Amino acid sequence: MKQSVKINGMSCMHCVKAVEQALSRVKGISDISVKIGEAEFVAGDGFDMTKVRAVIEDAGYEVAS
Repeated sequence: MKQSVKINGMSCMHCVKAVEQALSRVKGISDISVKIGEAEFVAGDGFDMTKVRAVIEDAGYEVAS
């Protein structure tokens, strides 16, 4: 299932790359596409939104509610 999250604090392509790298470590998601302010991905088995939020925040950004 296609999912998306809004992300605060991203302002450049470095931010995009940092979020892409963080999300690539999350088990259960694929087809990751990140642009400034938003990430989209396909959630499969083992998808955990808590983990998605955690890796984005660990990368230094904030998931918008």
